[in-house]
Amino acid sequence: MPEISRRVFGGLVGGGAAATLASTAPAEAATPTATAERPFRARPAGQGSQRRPNFLFILADDLGWADLSVYGAPHIKTPNLDRLAAQGVRFTDGYSGSATCSPTRFSLYTGRYPGRTSGGLAEPIGNRTQGLDPNHPTLASLLKKAGYDTALIGKWHCGFLPDYSPTRSGWDEFFGNFGGALEYFSKLGQLGEYDLYEGDATYQDLRYYTTVLTERAVDYVGRDHERPWLLNLNFTTPHWPWLAEGDEEAGAEVAAKIRAGQVLPGLLHNDGGSVEKYTEMVQSLDTAIGRVLTALRRSGQEQNTVVVFASDNGGERFSYQWPLSGAKSQLLEGGIRVPTILRWPARIDGRQVSHEPVYSPDWTATLLELGGARPDPAYPLDGHSLAGYLLRGQALPERDLFWRVRGNRALRRGDFKYYQDSSGKDHLYNLADDVREQADLAAGRPELLAELKGAWEAIAKGLLPYPGA
Repeated sequence: MPEISRRVFGGLVGGGAAATLASTAPAEAATPTATAERPFRARPAGQGSQRRPNFLFILADDLGWADLSVYGAPHIKTPNLDRLAAQGVRFTDGYSGSATCSPTRFSLYTGRYPGRTSGGLAEPIGNRTQGLDPNHPTLASLLKKAGYDTALIGKWHCGFLPDYSPTRSGWDEFFGNFGGALEYFSKLGQLGEYDLYEGDATYQDLRYYTTVLTERAVDYVGRDHERPWLLNLNFTTPHWPWLAEGDEEAGAEVAAKIRAGQVLPGLLHNDGGSVEKYTEMVQSLDTAIGRVLTALRRSGQEQNTVVVFASDNGGERFSYQWPLSGAKSQLLEGGIRVPTILRWPARIDGRQVSHEPVYSPDWTATLLELGGARPDPAYPLDGHSLAGYLLRGQALPERDLFWRVRGNRALRRGDFKYYQDSSGKDHLYNLADDVREQADLAAGRPELLAELKGAWEAIAKGLLPYPGA
């Protein structure tokens, strides 16, 4: 991206991030000396381990772009994720594959646009008829074929039993919930049923869900693994209902509504939550991730484990997303730009920042390449591997980032973004100059608008139509 973009983002979050890193890192952690971030540069060729790495991909749920202190949140303290960023690369222009839970997960698991498969058309999945086809190759199935152990802990949200499950799509182990949301204590979910499973069998545990998932993840990364492994760790935090550890009484009220048949009103929790409660949830997520990363370090696997942290889409209600416009479910930046951090001590230096646009399907292609796995030629990837950029200093290929949801469309090419709102009006923004998407250039740059719109429509022609469209 041009230098002006780097100055914009550095002014927004860079200085605050450096100060945070200096003040919040626990003494136990081997924290790099706190200095200002520098633009990303790959290590010289040949430096670092050549062994295939482990993969720990941590996904937050509805966490907004600026909800971490390292991304500029003035009221939320996230020392563990700040330290993770200090030890690796922070992406300012990281994006989710869609604006809601299920389609982003489809894009990450398949490396393809959600609209390539019928299950990816649900925004999000809400019944037993929709899901990820078990015959479709996934990140897990392809890595498994290449010799990896695979596990998914936490939120699946790519279909319900009996037809859909992580264990049917390439993950050796699954512990978590099938639906999009659940009450954190009772584990009652979006179908009004108990939704905590080990494999395909229910597992009883009425403790706070984030705590339960953290314990499982700590156990997994601490094992004596004989083969490289992939762990998808998908927290539900800070997705509604707005409950923190210790909020059993409020949780019981939500659970009572669900049992009374008011499933969605109960889970949406429109009569609960606050900025303070949301802050507590995000900070508890940070603490949980810190526990997992500590277990990874103590296991002796930290150096050669690729850790990626991101959110499945932008935030909502109580999220802090300044200076972005929009939120979850929209293709404005606030709905799809998400905090994104990468750490791999064996191959990548710390205290770096990248302004290259990257998104969920890119991580699929990247992990497959790093793990020595080949994509299935019958299901070509839409993402592009970042391995050449990260390890060999190669420029990312020129490509468009594409999004399609009901009511919105968007395409980013370089600094320019084409966006169509729910009324059908087309917009054009220069994100380097106007990350808030307030200066509409559509009238003044009609040729560029037409070019980007045409590029969007060319991609969309190859996708499945929405039902009823």
